[in-house]
Amino acid sequence: MASVPQKTRPDPLTLEVVDLIGTVVARYHEEYEGAAAEHALTGAQARLLSLLSLEPLPMRRLAQKLKCEPSNVTGIVDRLESRGLVERRPDPGDRRVKLAAVTDEGRRVAHGLRDSLNFAREPLAGLSPEERLALRDLLLRMLE
Repeated sequence: MASVPQKTRPDPLTLEVVDLIGTVVARYHEEYEGAAAEHALTGAQARLLSLLSLEPLPMRRLAQKLKCEPSNVTGIVDRLESRGLVERRPDPGDRRVKLAAVTDEGRRVAHGLRDSLNFAREPLAGLSPEERLALRDLLLRMLE
């Protein structure tokens, strides 16, 4: 009978880093939800608006990026469209596909959301430009 390899526990430093990353993520989500509420948006509406401020996207792609069902995206887009923040338009490459696109007002709100996220500004300001670059590079490497 073949033996099953035992999983080894991560070392204490790895566990501490994972906990710190979790704390940063939790603080980010807390502040993001608060910033969204200041603009009378839910967190999901704010995330969708932020995604669309980068580029128009088909509804299916939005659902993939938000990790939710396309029918949920339709409801979110409907609510943002009723507020004049998002519009639907035909995809120039495939007229059967509808793109969700941010309006000028939606872009302004998306930028306001981003500008109101303060939780990392102060701690990051305490790091030198070299330390911020190193942190950025390490985070990018972790995401590869």
